[in-house]
Amino acid sequence: MVGATGSFGKVACATLGDAGARLVVTAGSKDDLAALEAELGTAGIDAVAVNRRPNTEADCDAIVDAAVEAFGGVDILVVASGVNDVAMIGELTPDRFQKVMLANVEGAWLMARAAGKRMIEQGHGGKVVFTSSARGKLGHPAGYSAYCTSKSAVDGLTKALGCEWGKHGITVNAIAPTVFRSPLTAWMFEDNENAANVRTGFLARVPVGRLGEPEDLAGPLLFLCSRASDFHTGHIIYADGGYTAG
Repeated sequence: MVGATGSFGKVACATLGDAGARLVVTAGSKDDLAALEAELGTAGIDAVAVNRRPNTEADCDAIVDAAVEAFGGVDILVVASGVNDVAMIGELTPDRFQKVMLANVEGAWLMARAAGKRMIEQGHGGKVVFTSSARGKLGHPAGYSAYCTSKSAVDGLTKALGCEWGKHGITVNAIAPTVFRSPLTAWMFEDNENAANVRTGFLARVPVGRLGEPEDLAGPLLFLCSRASDFHTGHIIYADGGYTAG
């Protein structure tokens, strides 16, 4: 579980752990990771913490090696990490753009490369789940040139690896939410005039009529990580209340 301490990452850990998965959880914050490891242990979930981000080939190899050492192999990879940097393109520096691409695209590619090698060697298939976004499909006028580009790239990576690894029995899919509750979006859930106005405008485009919660991603994740999805690969599943349908 890469990016385990984020809002989606925590739900993913609990969802897969409750289903019986043994976890290697990774994140950049040592303190947050230690707290998560303790929380999972209290819940009876077998988890090993690795304080690394998927920034380099060495980082990703170390994460996979930790899973092999602890549990004997790698069957599922979930990449829940990612960042956004909101700025109009004229104000967004190339360095800031590259940081978003590193976190959202290159890190996912490096992690998939490391885990995929191991899955292929094991010879019994596997599951890879990336985190995309409705913004991989739709643009946004408020300075999302880095984020939208990165999530479109994640969608492309999902499809390319779905084609490449099908013969190995490895399925590759992505979950693409729209706005759901997290530290980055908490302001939209607040009880004030600005948040209410933004919500009203946004929810006019969401058929189910509410913002998302991290728990809304649990069902799609469990499906994509189970045998139920063995004939599904290269797909982007929009967990968005119908936002991208209209």
